[in-house]
Amino acid sequence: MEIKVNFLDNLRLEAKFDDFTVIADQPIRYKGDGSAPGPFDYFLASSALCAAYFVKLYCQTRDIPTHNIRLSQNNIVDPENRYNQIFKIQVELPADLSEKDRQGILRSIERCTVKKVVQAGPEFVIEVVDSLDSDAQALLMPNAELQTATYIVGKDLPLEQTIANMSGLLADLGMKIEIASWRNIVPHVWSLHIRDAHSPLCFTNGKGATKESALASALGEFIERLNCNFFYNDQFWGEDIAQADFVHYPEERWFKPGADGALPAEILDEYCLAIYNPDDELLGTHLYDTNSGNSARGICSLPFVRQSDGEVIYFPSNLIENLYLSNGMSAGNTLAEAQVQCLSEIFERAVKREILEGEFTLPDVPQEVLAKFPGILAGIEGLEAQGYPVLVKDASLGGEFPVMCVCLMNPRTGGVFASFGAHPRFEVALERSLTELLQGRSFEGLNDLPQPTFSSEAVTEPNNFVEHFIDSSGLVSWRFFSSRADFKFVEWDFSAQGQNASATEAATLFGILKKMGKEAYMAVYEHLGAKACRILVPGYSEIYPVEDLVWDNTNKALRFREDILNVHRLDDDALTLLLERLEESEQDDYTEISTLIGIEFDDNTVWGQLSILELKLLIHLALQQHEEAKELVENYLQFNNNTVDRGLFYQAVNALLEVHLAKDMKLTDFEPNFRRMFGQERMDAAIGSVDGVVRFFGLTPTSMKLEGLDRHLRLIESYKKLHQARAQAAKRTA
Repeated sequence: MEIKVNFLDNLRLEAKFDDFTVIADQPIRYKGDGSAPGPFDYFLASSALCAAYFVKLYCQTRDIPTHNIRLSQNNIVDPENRYNQIFKIQVELPADLSEKDRQGILRSIERCTVKKVVQAGPEFVIEVVDSLDSDAQALLMPNAELQTATYIVGKDLPLEQTIANMSGLLADLGMKIEIASWRNIVPHVWSLHIRDAHSPLCFTNGKGATKESALASALGEFIERLNCNFFYNDQFWGEDIAQADFVHYPEERWFKPGADGALPAEILDEYCLAIYNPDDELLGTHLYDTNSGNSARGICSLPFVRQSDGEVIYFPSNLIENLYLSNGMSAGNTLAEAQVQCLSEIFERAVKREILEGEFTLPDVPQEVLAKFPGILAGIEGLEAQGYPVLVKDASLGGEFPVMCVCLMNPRTGGVFASFGAHPRFEVALERSLTELLQGRSFEGLNDLPQPTFSSEAVTEPNNFVEHFIDSSGLVSWRFFSSRADFKFVEWDFSAQGQNASATEAATLFGILKKMGKEAYMAVYEHLGAKACRILVPGYSEIYPVEDLVWDNTNKALRFREDILNVHRLDDDALTLLLERLEESEQDDYTEISTLIGIEFDDNTVWGQLSILELKLLIHLALQQHEEAKELVENYLQFNNNTVDRGLFYQAVNALLEVHLAKDMKLTDFEPNFRRMFGQERMDAAIGSVDGVVRFFGLTPTSMKLEGLDRHLRLIESYKKLHQARAQAAKRTA
């Protein structure tokens, strides 16, 4: 994690990281102002808070109340050496707590991350750089030396070379990659979380049987998502990018809708139109680019090569963003390696969907077959030793597809988790199923798994598949666990050998699609210095339903973005029109404004938690429409999950509206005790809001220039690095 420090007045310091700001000072006796804790105080508090976090986590997973648990920490300083200290953590537990849970809580404190880092003794590297912002040296642990060469199936270069190449590429782009966390809770199953220190919203997870393979996985995913702009999906990229020579890629083209918004003849082909526009409802005006919001330029369209004949077909960027998420994108040491990964993912998701929606029962993998893969078997046995039964299933649907499944059961909660993996080689698909199962998860995280159901409607509901795609946390049918399988077990093998193995495997996977009658379309991206590609299989690899293009398109943001960002500047007529559009759109009142308009607000601000309901409420207050505001404030208070402070503000507003709308009550009779209850500052804001003097309390003014929205601006700065690299690549090839 990157922490940037600013020097304030006197000895005060400001540390900024993610969306947080921490102020430190020194006591007056040390020439400070005593306005905030000192740096060492924060350090001491961090270990106590970390210990308390693990206690809380232990208790939450076992439904143990914590209101009568107390924890304290004291540091005992050696008088001969003040750097030699003992941290004494004491816990007061209720008398009726079982001995098992007492010991469990003590063991949980032993897991404190701060404690473990201190005990391990962190190494400090202190250096001078020309510019903190331009220094993009990757912050990756040097755990693999280039003189070694570790080959794994699926990679066309050794892991060490793969990691070095990808790390160097990211550093050249100005991405400061840091490892946020590692996981290795059972043998031969590693995962990690990496992110860009400059823009933490750009992050990926990696998994593998070793540390190195997991790191290569995470870096590869990071590079694929940069190449395909996935980190910036649904977001507004700012007015500079919107007006640039290109928005997404130098080779993009823009086409204007025809008469009455008709689809331009230049986009898609007959095969795609039959899938995306079956009822002739899709218009060109549905496909304006969300990221630029520049509908005046037309429809931003990206070239893809149709694999059946090599023809270039233009796909609207909006269509790709709305339907495919990250499905079918990959980066690799070679293009063929990336293609294999893309196609494997497409089969994994499509077959998984077919199995879940069909409520199929898959055949078990025989024990003698599992025994051929001792590393995988050790990981499975590690889970079962912790009390989690594991089912290993052949998901190839009778040898048709290169897909495997590992399903974990949690007897403590009754939850289950079905993890799928795909690759032309049986062993790799099985390994990916297992590593996907535990990617980024602790044993405590396995307590959040959903319970299986016999409700076919719940399993086949489209959003359940989306949940499975995002983190495999969707529902699974009880029928999945029947002992009577719908298919016979097949020890399949779609792999190839030799120097051109990846190319042969890619051809095999494309051949499966062709046999199914599916068209595939591929875009290759090499502007950033990596081999990356994106493959679309219309009617097969979509994540969201095609109806979303008409009924739930992300470019609905274009109807609201500018007015909402300028809400402080709108007059009453403009506010009334905005309110009418929000009502007409029939959006869920609890949709967050950040989702609606594609802006990443700081989570710790009012903007970051603002919902459509709250915005409507604030508009009604600004327009002095008190009866409408009263109805909405009651809904807000009934279902509020905002901060305590925000909830108290609306409690005060609600009380004021009650008095204001009642004929027999006067504010002067209640105001003194209202102020005692809610405080002077909060009541001033509430009274001002009801009187119309204070408008949009808590929302800091901004505009389409995004003033003050640092989190989103960091995301745009991240994208501008890619934009610049693509522009330079285009000049070199012009």
